[in-house]
Amino acid sequence: MSTSYNLSSLLEDSARKYPDRDAVVINDTRLTYAQLNAFANMCANLLVDRGVRPGDKVAISCPNLPFFSVVYFGILKAGATVVPLNVLLKGREVAYHLNDSDAKAYFCFEGTPELPIGQNGYEGFQAAEGCESFFVITADLGAASPIEGTETMAGAMLAHPAEFESVATDEDDTAVILYTSGTTGQPKGAELRHRNMRDNALSSEALFGATEDRPDTYLCVLPLFHSFGQTVCQNGPFAYGGTIVMLPRFEPNAALQLMLKEGITFFAGVPTMYWELLGALEEGVDVTALKENLRVAVSGGSALPVEVHKDFERRFGVTILEGYGLSETSPVASFSKYGEPARVGSIGLPIPGVEMKLIDPEWGDIEPGPDAIGEIAIKGHNVMKGYYQRPEATAEVIRDGWFRSGDLARKDDDGWYYIVDRAKEMIIRNGFNVYPREIEEVLMSHPDVSLAAVIGVPHEMHGEEIKAFVILNPSAQVTADELVGWAKEQMASYKYPRIVEIVTSLPMTATGKILKRELS
Repeated sequence: MSTSYNLSSLLEDSARKYPDRDAVVINDTRLTYAQLNAFANMCANLLVDRGVRPGDKVAISCPNLPFFSVVYFGILKAGATVVPLNVLLKGREVAYHLNDSDAKAYFCFEGTPELPIGQNGYEGFQAAEGCESFFVITADLGAASPIEGTETMAGAMLAHPAEFESVATDEDDTAVILYTSGTTGQPKGAELRHRNMRDNALSSEALFGATEDRPDTYLCVLPLFHSFGQTVCQNGPFAYGGTIVMLPRFEPNAALQLMLKEGITFFAGVPTMYWELLGALEEGVDVTALKENLRVAVSGGSALPVEVHKDFERRFGVTILEGYGLSETSPVASFSKYGEPARVGSIGLPIPGVEMKLIDPEWGDIEPGPDAIGEIAIKGHNVMKGYYQRPEATAEVIRDGWFRSGDLARKDDDGWYYIVDRAKEMIIRNGFNVYPREIEEVLMSHPDVSLAAVIGVPHEMHGEEIKAFVILNPSAQVTADELVGWAKEQMASYKYPRIVEIVTSLPMTATGKILKRELS
């Protein structure tokens, strides 16, 4: 057993090699690797002092701020498991995640009037059963907690030493639990080992040409609580001594200005971000300096439109590398090859140490051929341990080390994969996974709703938008707009349907299954 397996070693090794190099930048604040590592040590000491032991779960709700990295690596140093939560979750959703993960402590950002993370988080903490400690992360380290009766992270953490000997962990110990959902609509926690996350971060060398001798400067706009941002925009950069420039909320003009100011060399985003960056260029931004600095552009989360791909390469002088992965695969499973001509529409080849193949519904291998379509199955160092405390759900998706993705694809003669369709009904809105069943169940909890069916409809900006078809109870008077407003109060903002259509019937099979393919 060695601490080298602990994911925290990514930060510790760079802090030892490059103590004075900037690790995280936000606005005018710059934290060196030595400073970031010291703060993470304080956090680890705090957790141990509050009774957190190796293997315990600790949750965090925080946007892209240095606090996220401090707490993330502090939890890992203590030998505990990180449970990152979406900052858009409402109180009841937070409570579910805290209970389901058996979280023992919870760090929550105070939020803003527009995004009351802190209040929602505290409501969830109070409703949770076994979570013992709640810490408010304040933007101003010297500020008092805005929530009466709670303590701040800074007040509790800064009283502890800046030295800590990280707990030795085995490569199979759980480092992170990332929540996803299945067809049941109930969020499930994907248990990712230290090796899963560490090896996925270290793949940056082969995938993007990352090297300690030429550290990249990353613009971090993907949410760090999400697997894509966590591995590609945090863990990968720290593994190679890179600098992360954080932008808590993506706004194209602000992103372009930061790219110019900080000399950004690496940008990762979902397709809509690239679309918005191109739109912002129409306002007269000089791209000369951008083209001189930008070395790598990465896209994932949903299919990148061909025209956006071509236009970005023409305007920015960089070919976007498309990839594919899931929370259950840490997340990167395949990527386009750095330095080679783009194959527009392809998700690339399996990354080093990972295998992919196409299977049928019964787990049988699909014979290769130009017209052969099957479900992607993945095997390798990136595949999760399983869903936390859900052996039956785990057995449904993992067999003999192979994880079935639920996504249909084809493979060309060179082994490059192309997504054809989703076997599941998952909707991807702005890069966020949205599961119809969960939304349908919430809608049907409304007293006036009898039945609901939710689908994704094409949207120019978001990729897909969420649309609900609703059958009302007799004598119900609620309007479609009122249902949208009600749903907004019940669910995170990326989940609730912006479009509600009240209908008198839904197309169904003889067995009573709703034919969603006939809805639009």
